[in-house]
Amino acid sequence: MKAVIDDLYLDWTEKELPQAERTKHVHGMHPYLGKFIPQLPEIFLEMFFKKGETILDPFVGSGTTLVVANSFGMNSIGLDISAFNCLLTKVKTDEYELLKLKHELNNVLSKVESSFQDQMDLFNESNNAHLRTNNEYINTWYSEKSIQELLMYKRALQAQEYKYKDVMKIILSRSARSARQVPHYELDWPKEPVKEPYYCHKHKRTCYPTDGALKFLRRYTTNTFNRIKEFSKLRSSADVTIMHTDSRDAKIDKLVDGIFTSPPYCGLIDYHLQHEYAYNLLELKDLSSQEIGPKSNGQSKQAIEDYKQGMIDVFRNCNRFLKRDGKVIIVVNDRFEIYPEIIEKSSMKIQQIVDREVNRRTGRRATNFTENIIICKPV
Repeated sequence: MKAVIDDLYLDWTEKELPQAERTKHVHGMHPYLGKFIPQLPEIFLEMFFKKGETILDPFVGSGTTLVVANSFGMNSIGLDISAFNCLLTKVKTDEYELLKLKHELNNVLSKVESSFQDQMDLFNESNNAHLRTNNEYINTWYSEKSIQELLMYKRALQAQEYKYKDVMKIILSRSARSARQVPHYELDWPKEPVKEPYYCHKHKRTCYPTDGALKFLRRYTTNTFNRIKEFSKLRSSADVTIMHTDSRDAKIDKLVDGIFTSPPYCGLIDYHLQHEYAYNLLELKDLSSQEIGPKSNGQSKQAIEDYKQGMIDVFRNCNRFLKRDGKVIIVVNDRFEIYPEIIEKSSMKIQQIVDREVNRRTGRRATNFTENIIICKPV
């Protein structure tokens, strides 16, 4: 097996592995910083596990491991401290009646569109109380028109007994991300709202603040449905379990055949904060104080020690549910060279480490680093 792994080619260039392949079907349903490409679990799950076996991901993130495992007929369990991550993963992996889904998505959108046909009635102060909010974040980052359209969509999906409300919430979240009044080149981490025309480094011209969310609601309704429809051709009947919980003390009611995960990197991303718009608009439970290694903690010596202990606690806990012959595969950039210690103190033994070079440019962001694929077993 070692010789086979050594012969793997994983250093894909942008041309060899374009964005369309990295974000195929539901993988590209919603922007998410810090996710690993689906090609890695596709290769290693198929190499080490079998159809019908159960895979655990204690840092489910955007759900990449669970989506791939399901397409291979493998059962999967995903844990995450982020309510948004759990919602997104659920929507990606759920089973759908496509005709009903399409009808509901078109229905809620038509309700929003029809509500804005009579502008005089809509903007009457006595009629539009439900289209205003006291939420400071929403009032800061959106135009009045965008706020009204987003809140109308939210109200419409809540007012009716739709079966697929979670899908609508993801469409609403993605639309809210795009509708913020931020420079086009700062969609990931905007510094402050823009209210006036500005020079756009992305488009190399003068751009204007976003005014309106309805066009995004329309666009992402179609895009989301098409992605779900595409994945439905690959989706199996394997079990998918998603738990909104802290992986350090989560309890699982079955043994798993393996763990495949990409943990958060120390001091790189605030995982709740990157979807701040969703937490405010959808009123999700915020457990950001329990994140391991958030960017807000920095990369000081103490922050690294805290991160190490958090990871040890996670893997010690999850190994309680791992079969004795199970495999643990961790995809991480171990720039601080701390994972050998983490793995040893988690009662695991490294069998092999595969390095791959990541050199990719997306927009104005360049990524150039080494990703380590660490293959372990319990001891």
